Amino acid sequence: MTPHPGKSRGRRTLLLIAAIGLSPIIASYLAYYWLTPSKRVNYGELLETAPAPAIAGSDAEGRSFALTDLRGKWVLLIASRAGCADACARALYATRQARTIQGREQDRVVRLLLQPQTAPTLAPEVAAAHPGLVIVKVDERMLEQLPLGASAVTGVLLLDPLGNLVLRYDADPDIRRLANDLQRVLKASQIG
Repeated sequence: MTPHPGKSRGRRTLLLIAAIGLSPIIASYLAYYWLTPSKRVNYGELLETAPAPAIAGSDAEGRSFALTDLRGKWVLLIASRAGCADACARALYATRQARTIQGREQDRVVRLLLQPQTAPTLAPEVAAAHPGLVIVKVDERMLEQLPLGASAVTGVLLLDPLGNLVLRYDADPDIRRLANDLQRVLKASQIG
């Protein structure tokens, strides 16, 4: 006894509809488990999402300062555990250039230099070359709370507008790649 030709056509149609319906699910599992991305996009080292430590000190004019004062802005934080020597000067230059590259979006980014209270005052010509730089002297123990790396004397951190640590860079970051990271976060963020 042979099956009716209409019945076998109906079964094939049903199986085809089921295969079409299940194919996106199967493809998503294959992509998730076997096609992992091999390259990351960001240049800086992605940090575990955590609030920045409570940092307070005094600015160049002697006014009190707290890191929470900068909430609502992206912060490029340059931390120097000593005076502003060569590594610090390179970090200042790189962050200034990366911020400038952002064009009209640069107002969303604040540059902050943290130094220990015992560090010498930043030379006037260096301060003049970095308009808009917020310079703050803090207790050395506060600098130790920042995730700069065990042996780093100077480092650069990126904080989001909510006060969370986002990315870490060494003291001499590649300007173009740092600017690209900044551009990505500013484009993706609706705050700050």
